[in-house]
Amino acid sequence: MAAQTLAIGNAFKKLAIIATIIVVSLFFLSTAYFQTETGFTYYYQNTLMGTKDVYTEPGVHFRIPLFSRVTPYKQVMTITFGSADAGSRHVTQSDRPIEVRFADTYTGEIPATFRYKLPIDKEKIATIHREFRSFDNLVYALLSKTSRDVVVNTATQYTGEEFFQGGLNQFKAALIDQLRNGIYKTERRQVEIEQMGLAPIGLGQEDSTQLRKAKTLVWKTVPVMGPDGKMVRLENPLNVYGIEATQITIGTPAPEPQLDKLLTNKKRLVADRIKAVQEQETAKEQGKTAQLRADIERTKAKQEALKLKELAIISKQREVEVAEKQKDKEVIEYNKRKELAEIEKSKELAIAQAEREIQKANFEAAQFEAKSIRERGIAEADVLRAKYEARIPEIYLAEIQREIAQIIYPNLKGVRVTMPRNVVNLGGTDNKLQTNLDVLSSFATIGVMEGLEKKALDGKTTPNQ
Repeated sequence: MAAQTLAIGNAFKKLAIIATIIVVSLFFLSTAYFQTETGFTYYYQNTLMGTKDVYTEPGVHFRIPLFSRVTPYKQVMTITFGSADAGSRHVTQSDRPIEVRFADTYTGEIPATFRYKLPIDKEKIATIHREFRSFDNLVYALLSKTSRDVVVNTATQYTGEEFFQGGLNQFKAALIDQLRNGIYKTERRQVEIEQMGLAPIGLGQEDSTQLRKAKTLVWKTVPVMGPDGKMVRLENPLNVYGIEATQITIGTPAPEPQLDKLLTNKKRLVADRIKAVQEQETAKEQGKTAQLRADIERTKAKQEALKLKELAIISKQREVEVAEKQKDKEVIEYNKRKELAEIEKSKELAIAQAEREIQKANFEAAQFEAKSIRERGIAEADVLRAKYEARIPEIYLAEIQREIAQIIYPNLKGVRVTMPRNVVNLGGTDNKLQTNLDVLSSFATIGVMEGLEKKALDGKTTPNQ
């Protein structure tokens, strides 16, 4: 039995050891890796080896169990003061708005929301982790404190009335400028400010409805200006760590009860002033109605008289203009006729001069032509004379007779010659036919005689028929 009990005990020990090994193995397996998510930056530190790393993208990463630590940081975070923007895991909320005190000692509450973005630079993330060790410490020690301080310090640069009467937008712009470019270096000194109000009511006062500026001396915290005319800035703690302020939202600020009462009373006084001024203006208008009507009638009568006068003047001016236009027209017509006559005269003169020039040119041309003909005739006679003088007269006459024969004799081929019954003697023995021309003349004379003879014969035979 003892042996059996011992065996059972040993079996339980083995099972316990196995279970322990399994549990330890599962523990090591479950802690040997970690998963990164979107929207977070993870700072990883290996305490065994002393290595460090930063992860900004989602994924699964190995780590040494029991000898490593992973610290997550939100990449984008929202810090709210008295805002209802608490539905997201990226929002750190404070239930109370930021309490501020203005330059005129009035207080107020300003709800605000600040949105920040972590850097992607690993060295900057390492610096943040080294100084703040966790995301919560970063939010409360740096982001919340810086946000609250910049609102409180900037509020001292405004009076309560300035802030609640149109200074909210300028206030918001100053917050963004300081969180991005550096906190203003300020000093407290007395400055002169202008406040708007209505002028006192008075009968006959023309500016009773107008706003007037009232200057007042108050103590304010104002930015220090450098020699270059720019504001002197302190080092921005956010810039040291590369944290960027991406957005600032200001809710509806609430003044303290005394300031709220002052602002309400001022609004009421302004409303009462406007009402009183309106009533005063109504009374003025009612009192001036009769006078105004008389002035209107008098003005109308004056305008009517001026109108009649102007019409008469216009009528006379028109008559003068018509007469002047008629006179101008006659002068224009006269000048036109005169110009036309001069043009016509110039035209005729030009034509006469042109004709005279033409006649002169024709005369000179005729003279030149006659001279040319005469000279040409003289030249031809001189040529003939020169030819005649250059030759023997008998040879010259023989050449002429040869040329005539060359023309006539070819035309006499086949001609039958019948001796005429009539003979014409053109000369005696001393005056015989000398040339062919004399022969042709003789033939012509014979032809004429034969024609006469034939005609005589025809006259004799005609009556018998």
